[in-house]
Amino acid sequence: MKIEQLIVQHLYNNKQVTLQDIGSFTLSPNVLMPTESDKDGVMPENAISFNYNTKATEDESLIEFIVQQTRKIRPLAKSDLESYSILGREYLNIGKPFKIEGLGTLQKNQNGHYDFIQGNSVNARLQAAPAIIKEKDEEQIVFTTPVRKPSNKKGGMIVIAVIFLLALAAVLIYFLNKKDNIQPVSDEVITDTAVMQKDTFITSVPLPDTVTNLTTDSSTFKVVVKEYVTREEAEKALTKFSGYGHKLIIYQADSVRYRLAIPFTTPLSDTMKTKDSLKRFFGSNTFIEL
Repeated sequence: MKIEQLIVQHLYNNKQVTLQDIGSFTLSPNVLMPTESDKDGVMPENAISFNYNTKATEDESLIEFIVQQTRKIRPLAKSDLESYSILGREYLNIGKPFKIEGLGTLQKNQNGHYDFIQGNSVNARLQAAPAIIKEKDEEQIVFTTPVRKPSNKKGGMIVIAVIFLLALAAVLIYFLNKKDNIQPVSDEVITDTAVMQKDTFITSVPLPDTVTNLTTDSSTFKVVVKEYVTREEAEKALTKFSGYGHKLIIYQADSVRYRLAIPFTTPLSDTMKTKDSLKRFFGSNTFIEL
């Protein structure tokens, strides 16, 4: 039921109703209201009077009537009635008439007051029976855990397992392809060559300590095996090739070059043989420096 109908019905029943910040409507006690079965009932003239009052407060009996008829809680019923009053004032303030079906029409005059023009129609529903608000029975508090419905966990686990296996297979394929696509750098190629020719070099070129003890007719020289532009690269190569059992040294040839060399104290007649063996081992152009 609309809030407008409830206001009119409360006036019919209580003979008076107030709209907040608008004013009060009073139904003459001498007026006999038509019954609910009389559909052609007409409101007598001057049956309803209006008292303009912009300081009118809430009508508590009207709010209670709305609660009974709509089963709404009191704050919500109060809010609905307040919204209706605000809407009516907005209409009046912009110069539009505010019509209340079953009562009449309010209009704002030149003095800023509200004038009431009674209507002839009567609200079709006069005395609706108040709604019965039933209170809920107190719910019993149960501390036991409710029984859970069985779920299809088996199917869910199978789906998870399949997804996991597919993800694992994708990861393995990715890493295998990545491994195949990696191109070895030049230092790695040199290392592989060194590993392949390690035995040949050992049999053909005596270790420096051995060479020193073979003869007394000897000369001191260096066989340069690598050149680098930074000392960090040279030190890295020194660490790598020293692991093969050779004694290497690093020295700075000029402002931009660092050399990796093997010192020898051996007869000069063996220098070319030593140089060729180191060239095969290190895979680079070696040269002798005294």
